[in-house]
Amino acid sequence: MNFIRTAISDVIIIEPKVHGDSRGYFVETFRADKLEEFLAYKINFCQDNESKSSRGVLRGLHYQLAPAAQTKLVRVIQGRVLDVAVDIRRGSPTFGKHVSVELSGENKRQLLIPRGFAHAFLVLEDETVFAYKVDNYYSPENDRGILFSDEALGIDWQVPHAELNLSAKDKVQPKLNETNDLFEYGVDYYA
Repeated sequence: MNFIRTAISDVIIIEPKVHGDSRGYFVETFRADKLEEFLAYKINFCQDNESKSSRGVLRGLHYQLAPAAQTKLVRVIQGRVLDVAVDIRRGSPTFGKHVSVELSGENKRQLLIPRGFAHAFLVLEDETVFAYKVDNYYSPENDRGILFSDEALGIDWQVPHAELNLSAKDKVQPKLNETNDLFEYGVDYYA
């Protein structure tokens, strides 16, 4: 596995090795030992999730507050998405900045999104299957979001907003500067 730090060094692209031949392919999608060696800390994933969506579906920007904050390891099994992580740690040198990465069934890339980040993905192809691991269970009372179209974030979704398919909840999330439900830079949310 190849681990690549993005422009926000805590967000990591993981490129697994794909072994293919005339029969198809084999790929290790997760290795706790390799990830821990790279990060120098342990993440205990406890839940796997999967969704199937059509082109234009945008899910996010979502996060959970502590003590239910989540690290996510996301990937696409089939299709293609634009995956986005936004730093929502007040005091961080990259606060309000984002990383966007194309993940697809073809490129097999994954994105590790640590606690303290909001996450979203935009589906770029019909019949896209998105899968991810989390290290904390879903907690409705700690569930929060940021408005996908917040101009201050500067996210280029690559699709006109009129063509996006969002949940009712995601259409009315607060802008980043309108919420106090954020994280603090330097706090260890893994302790």
